[in-house]
Amino acid sequence: MSDEIRIKVEGVNFFYGLKHALIDVNMNIYKNMVTAMIGPSGCGKSTFIRLINRMNDLVAHTTLKGKVLLDGKNIFDPDVDVVELRRKVGMVFQKPNPFPKSIFENMCYGLQINGITDQKILYEKTETALRKAALWDEVKDRLSDSALRLSGGQQQRLCIARCLVVEPEVILFDEPCASLDPISTRKIEDLIVELKKDYTILVVTHNMQQAARISSKAAFFLLGELIEFGNTEDIFTNPRDKRTEDYVSGRFG
Repeated sequence: MSDEIRIKVEGVNFFYGLKHALIDVNMNIYKNMVTAMIGPSGCGKSTFIRLINRMNDLVAHTTLKGKVLLDGKNIFDPDVDVVELRRKVGMVFQKPNPFPKSIFENMCYGLQINGITDQKILYEKTETALRKAALWDEVKDRLSDSALRLSGGQQQRLCIARCLVVEPEVILFDEPCASLDPISTRKIEDLIVELKKDYTILVVTHNMQQAARISSKAAFFLLGELIEFGNTEDIFTNPRDKRTEDYVSGRFG
């Protein structure tokens, strides 16, 4: 595991209108690790990870104070290209959201936006990303089929592959298994653990067992505050804060 800091969050406060959604958040996110965001619904987890690729820019009447440094550069500086940032920091959502196009067209979409049109390159990059997402063997003979004909678990792995094909460096997962059955969930979990070799990963999850299985670091949020951040094992077995202990032991949440 690396101790190299990839993302540094400094004094972040975030508001939806007058609602103070994140309160004085400071934390480091390390390269080639899975960091889990845990906490009850509405505590700021999803808001936090959406800051990392500026998805919250798309929401009206929001205010940010503080810095998010990616490789030492504040992603909110005026000269930051948001399109390039979102290529570098990919995101996989709670529900699979494939486009109503073929599997191959889904995979090519991000590449074509970035100016790649050579069919040979598109195919090679598609195969590489689908292999990384452990989906290639299941779809290699049906790339022209609609992505909507895949099962829920396959659709989610396709969305992961679609994220990987543009070669990001950081991947954000916002409850990626929430709508999946246990077998598909296990495949996604195994995939996330495998992907950390090449990527820095943040995962929002409500599932305590999942956080324990897949993450090296864990952050516990409550009512917009980062209550505790540290090694996952410590958070679950020897938390420093009583509120963390109450949450991970199931007393509330």
